Amino acid sequence: SQQKIFKAGDTNQDGQLDFEEFMQYLKDHEKKMKLAFKSLDKNNDGKIEASEVVQSLKILGINISEKQAEKILQSIDADGTMTVDWNEWRDHFMFNPATDIEEIIRYWKHSTVLDIGDSLTVPDEFTEEEKKSGQWWKQLLAGGVAGAVSRTGTAPLDRLKVMMQVHGSKSNKMNIASGFKQMLKEGGVRSLWRGNGVNVVKIAPETAIKFWAYEQYKKILTKDDGKLGTIERFVSGSLAGATAQTSIYPMEVLKTRLAVGKTGQYSGMFDCAKKILKREGVKAFYKGYVPNILGIIPYAGIDLAVYELLKSTWLEHYASSSANPGVFVLLGCGTASSTCGQLASYPLALIRTRMQAQASVEGAPQLNMVGLFQRIIATEGIRGLYRGIAPNFMKVLPAVSISYVVYEKMKQNLGIA
Repeated sequence: SQQKIFKAGDTNQDGQLDFEEFMQYLKDHEKKMKLAFKSLDKNNDGKIEASEVVQSLKILGINISEKQAEKILQSIDADGTMTVDWNEWRDHFMFNPATDIEEIIRYWKHSTVLDIGDSLTVPDEFTEEEKKSGQWWKQLLAGGVAGAVSRTGTAPLDRLKVMMQVHGSKSNKMNIASGFKQMLKEGGVRSLWRGNGVNVVKIAPETAIKFWAYEQYKKILTKDDGKLGTIERFVSGSLAGATAQTSIYPMEVLKTRLAVGKTGQYSGMFDCAKKILKREGVKAFYKGYVPNILGIIPYAGIDLAVYELLKSTWLEHYASSSANPGVFVLLGCGTASSTCGQLASYPLALIRTRMQAQASVEGAPQLNMVGLFQRIIATEGIRGLYRGIAPNFMKVLPAVSISYVVYEKMKQNLGIA
């Protein structure tokens, strides 16, 4: 473990641990440990007793007996009092570094709750206990239902975004009001939800594949000591996202085609699939695949980076008594990070949607990704790459709020604490 401390402390990577670096390491480390200590010391008497360990683990969904808690404490307890005071705690963890406060407190999950309709986020981490107790599938189920309800609630904005991405141009000044008017005139109120069916149906296979793939990639990338760094997590998350997207990509194409379709053009998703297959062949189901996969990297990378940054800022400045930031902070951080991710990957998403819809837009030349980029920039400038971003961001707040409320209700119904 000395090597571990050395690595964690050597911030400028020069292979030498100088005094400044060591002091900085101790300072950072002590802060995290103080938080963990305080959150375990429920009655604030400056000591951690076995019953407090039992209580704290219960909150995290892990049930252990007093006996097991005593064993944990014995390993830290230096003076044999059967309680652990701050000095014992500090000496124990100072030289057995918990690399991240997350290992002690699991509040900061980058949560399954946030479904903004663009399912590019990194999948959830589950503890071994959650996997054994079956909590994980309940959480995934709750997340899936929350996603379905929030997508349905914000579907009109989503359809408007797709319409603006495909049809908006310099000559067609489609804005939010005129876009809604056009859709209502063309197909009535029901048409606002066109394409939502596929969007909801694809949640289940996508979540399942992503979760499974994430576990597999994590196994391959884990270091010898069984720890996953942020970079490994990002790589396995992006690969899992790409794997899931690849397997359900035809559904993405169907969603776009239905969303830009005219009334009566398709009677449903199967009809739409049949017609595309007959007219354009299998290849049509993978149109726009390249920009889609490329979009995962800036999205997931920025999403994770911003989330980690907000998280560490919060822990540094506002975490005084506990590392639990509370619902609003968590949702705020999650929303801000996915919004930044979306901003970065939006042009790729727009190109993807255009390519998916190309064949169904009459008179549109069939361009490839680079050709489309060049054409949009030549005819509409950089702004053209961000068409439809207004309704896209308008749906973020309602989507997050709806999915959070439904997620909590589902958790209660499924009996997840």
